[in-house]
Amino acid sequence: MGRLVSTIFVTLDGVYQAPGGPQEDPSGGFDQGGWSVPYGDDDFGRFVTEVFERVGGFLLGRRTYEIFASYWPKMTDPSDPIASKLNALPKYVVSGTLDAPEWSGTTVIDGDLAKEVSALKERTDGELQLHGSGALVRSLLALDLVDTLHLLSFPVVLGAGRRLFTEGAVPTAFRHTGGRVTAAGVSIQSYDLAGRPEYGSY
Repeated sequence: MGRLVSTIFVTLDGVYQAPGGPQEDPSGGFDQGGWSVPYGDDDFGRFVTEVFERVGGFLLGRRTYEIFASYWPKMTDPSDPIASKLNALPKYVVSGTLDAPEWSGTTVIDGDLAKEVSALKERTDGELQLHGSGALVRSLLALDLVDTLHLLSFPVVLGAGRRLFTEGAVPTAFRHTGGRVTAAGVSIQSYDLAGRPEYGSY
């Protein structure tokens, strides 16, 4: 059975919106898109390449899918470790409104999320990877379907934008499985889900 692995970029105040460019996602009047770009050094690139070496398929939220679909199909260099995987491997997009996706290899999921994603995990050889897609990550964490979370924290506070963990998130404990800090100061931490939190007192 495949593992569902989420890789997501957040600011120190938990914002995940539009890390990759000013026009990526200005919804809600967000005007600080592109905040991750100054930190994209060799260490960062090495980690992303490692992640893509383990992928068997992609699971994406509608917004992230559309951002990716507007860019990656034009990247046709077969030696590009990211483009080659994104263009060749199956892509599953969770949406109730997307009818005719044009990106080759795309399947739309609009049924029971728990059932559909569990079935995808069963039949994916390698990791079923979730990139960005913060709202979908929250939904899948609440369903206990995420196996591993790679949380990349960037040394910047924005004070606005959509946040990954919001009021009402399902209480969840994680087990730390590894981490590193890039030369530019991005903290890359990997966690496996470990059920519900335990509580005590000092």
